[in-house]
Amino acid sequence: MSVQSDVGQLDVWNEPDVSDYIQLMKPRVMTLVILTALAAMIAAPGAIHPVIGVIAIFAIAVGAGASGALNMWYDADIDARMARTAARPLPRGRITADEALQFGTVLSVGSVLTLGVLVNWVAGALLALTIAFYVFVYTMWLKRRTPHNIVIGGAAGAFPPMIGWAAVTGSVSLESVLLFLIIFMWTPPHFWALALYRCRDYERVGVPMLPVVAGLAETRRQILIYSILLVPLAILPYAIGLGGLTYLAFSVVLGAGFLWLAIKVYTTTEGREADAAAKQLFWFSILYLYLLFAVLLVEAAAFRLMT
Repeated sequence: MSVQSDVGQLDVWNEPDVSDYIQLMKPRVMTLVILTALAAMIAAPGAIHPVIGVIAIFAIAVGAGASGALNMWYDADIDARMARTAARPLPRGRITADEALQFGTVLSVGSVLTLGVLVNWVAGALLALTIAFYVFVYTMWLKRRTPHNIVIGGAAGAFPPMIGWAAVTGSVSLESVLLFLIIFMWTPPHFWALALYRCRDYERVGVPMLPVVAGLAETRRQILIYSILLVPLAILPYAIGLGGLTYLAFSVVLGAGFLWLAIKVYTTTEGREADAAAKQLFWFSILYLYLLFAVLLVEAAAFRLMT
């Protein structure tokens, strides 16, 4: 299988600009990575010099961008055939496959070395693991081979809080593992909701997402199961003292909304209404995770200011 496809072989070549390289790094994913890593850094016990903290967040963000670039390099052939991804830089001929590979590789090595040398090597090693897991385990191995691609591959997106925590403490703890697990459990219902209304896209390119392999009904059932597991898990930071009363209130209210939408997806099975329910859950799931970690960040920052 060639990842080169026909990308970069256009008759008229357009020189890439900065915006193309930014898009290659998946900036929307980067913002979530930055938020979750920063929330863990502020909530972690101990102190980190502000300059070192900025360097850590920068390195984590660049590492996430590197993963995105390498993912787009490898998936250039299927991205060109999917409506959701056809406007990415490689399918549009803005960046060649070789340029994307070189860009992602340089960013990967640079971000890991920066975090390891200037912050600590526990955080650096976790960032290296994150990039390797996303590129080699999820993108190259799981994505095109198994409907469990999102379940296992979701670990890559769950590592940033552990990296942020390790940047401050130099270690991994129960608290950082819990934040990891929240994102890990959030990932399947989030992506399967997308897959429900983009099922034909995945089917066309032969990616065995759960709706393609197991059907829409089983996907809806799995979304509901994971949502039921996620909501109480997301309340646990309050139980172990990582989150306060504000976090508790938000996690309960947001969790109720998540469950309601998951039930709506499970019970709405026909036509446009089913697609609309899946879209609602997909977009709400993004808001859900953003707000959970934003509240955790604000609470932790307020506590530091008062002590």
